[in-house]
Amino acid sequence: MPEDVRAGHPVRWRVFGSGAAPALLLHCALAQSRAWAGLADALGDFWTATAPDMPGHGRSAPWDGKRDLHDLVTDIAASFLDRPAHLVGHSFGATVALRLAQTRPEAVRSLTLIEPVLFAAARDVAPDRFAANRAAYGPLDAAASRGDWQEAARLFTARWGEGDWDDLPEAARERLAGQMPLTLSVGDVLNDDAKGLLAPGVPEAIAVPVRLIRGAESDPIMAAVHEGLAARLPGARASVIPGAGHMVPITHAEAVAEVLRGDLAALSDGRSWSTGG
Repeated sequence: MPEDVRAGHPVRWRVFGSGAAPALLLHCALAQSRAWAGLADALGDFWTATAPDMPGHGRSAPWDGKRDLHDLVTDIAASFLDRPAHLVGHSFGATVALRLAQTRPEAVRSLTLIEPVLFAAARDVAPDRFAANRAAYGPLDAAASRGDWQEAARLFTARWGEGDWDDLPEAARERLAGQMPLTLSVGDVLNDDAKGLLAPGVPEAIAVPVRLIRGAESDPIMAAVHEGLAARLPGARASVIPGAGHMVPITHAEAVAEVLRGDLAALSDGRSWSTGG
């Protein structure tokens, strides 16, 4: 894996594919760049995709807790945008992708947001679901407040991950527990829009094509988030992948790749994006 200091942080990344179109892939919390392999390889003839490991994930250096994590990840990701690229983000990574489309519009050719956990987008369109989502984090927050990071990780992965916590090797459980402090550090961004991603006129100013993708079986808050974002992002197209949950780009990589292939081919040909499934 290539390695360099980006935005003052030692970062490693993977490169997938050998196609003509540049792309930047931003993974979810508790994952790493390798999680993109299935989706990225399925489109390897179309794009050359760079996928960095976020701080504290994969083989990048740990997060020291001193710098705001969302700012740091955004600056690291921006350092890879040396020419206009297709930007794809999943979960937390999707919130970074959205921010980049707002702050570096000249460097983004298209924006794909997969299960973006910007819960604040649901506040106005579905206040009941927004409140229920906040309440659902109560036991997790309680575990974190008493320093029980294993329990916090178990609760987090039960809701947003795949598989059973008890089936994970001890080393994996310890790794996930160790990543929980950085994962929870961005709560104000996701719940309260601390970075102003939803400020008046900001989403509306995004001029590139936007695709929203979610799993049909994901937590109900995600449908509300998509509804809120679709109302603010001009010309956004939405797709729902049957049978998939929050980890849809991993568990249903081929289905997501099919959506993206249609989008990116249309963009290359100068056609508009389809409405999707």
